[in-house]
Amino acid sequence: MKTRCVTPMWIAKIGYIVMALILCAVGLLFIARPDISVTAMGLGVGIALIVFGVVKLVGYFSKDLFRLAFQFDLEFGVLLIVLGIVVLIRPADLMNFLSIALGVAILLDGLFKIQIAWDSKRFGIRSWPLHMAMAVVTGAIGVLLVVRSAQSAQVLTALLGASLLAEGILNLYTVLTTVIIVNHQRPDTVEIEYEIR
Repeated sequence: MKTRCVTPMWIAKIGYIVMALILCAVGLLFIARPDISVTAMGLGVGIALIVFGVVKLVGYFSKDLFRLAFQFDLEFGVLLIVLGIVVLIRPADLMNFLSIALGVAILLDGLFKIQIAWDSKRFGIRSWPLHMAMAVVTGAIGVLLVVRSAQSAQVLTALLGASLLAEGILNLYTVLTTVIIVNHQRPDTVEIEYEIR
């Protein structure tokens, strides 16, 4: 029986960790410097969305052991790539769109992570209550970003920073607690070789 190559899983896990740390760093930057240029912010967020979308797609197709962290990443990865492209096309004119779109995306990711936390409980992962609480907080910040989209650019930038920071922490926690990579993992289907005589 053949074993599965774990390289895509490692790429996805490391990519998730790196992108989560970048989200945290960008979030802290936006909180500390809410007067940052809207164009620069749009370009940075647009590129980050596309890269994170690609990482999510790699994660979805990597087939880690529990299938928890990456189970919703096909649709969400495509959504992030599309949002990133839209933001890059006109980064200076999209402050309200950016806050609403990211708010919705962060809300959806929070809801997906609530499902992952619930599934983690069934797998016996003891940290699921903290995972659930972090997902609820992140989703709530996403809702706040959507409903406060009419605020001034500086308020929105700080709120956007808080939401990116929460999203980064949630993704980092998710990948560290639920992605299990086994070097000799069996494939999903049993491959049997037949000899035709």
